[in-house]
Amino acid sequence: MWLSRQIPDAATCRAADRLHHLQVQGRWLFNSLTWLLLLPPSLWAFQPEFQLWQQAFTWVALRYGLLAHPWATLGVFFPFATTLSTLIWQSRNIIWGLPHRDLRQLEQQVNRIKAKGPSHLLWCWVWSDEEQS
Repeated sequence: MWLSRQIPDAATCRAADRLHHLQVQGRWLFNSLTWLLLLPPSLWAFQPEFQLWQQAFTWVALRYGLLAHPWATLGVFFPFATTLSTLIWQSRNIIWGLPHRDLRQLEQQVNRIKAKGPSHLLWCWVWSDEEQS
């Protein structure tokens, strides 16, 4: 386990690994939802601009098209930005490992989930099988 060097307790280490895995999945789920929900309507708002750009594409036309539709521009760039930030975050964690601050927060979250018990939303994914074994 990749967290075993930083977290000495084996059960807490397994729970922290599961919680980190859930965080990674949550980030990718959020990214997928932004791609599915924001991008299509934003691109649809640019439909008249696409017709203009097909006739005569210039960088000025692109700039004015983006400035004329600020919400659509935000809807196009937000999925790219969140995906890029998730890729950078995950790459940093894979290459250099979790920073000590993130490890400490992860361990505190695991301890809070354990203290709250089965009433916590994430209990069944983080701690439930630890109680059975």
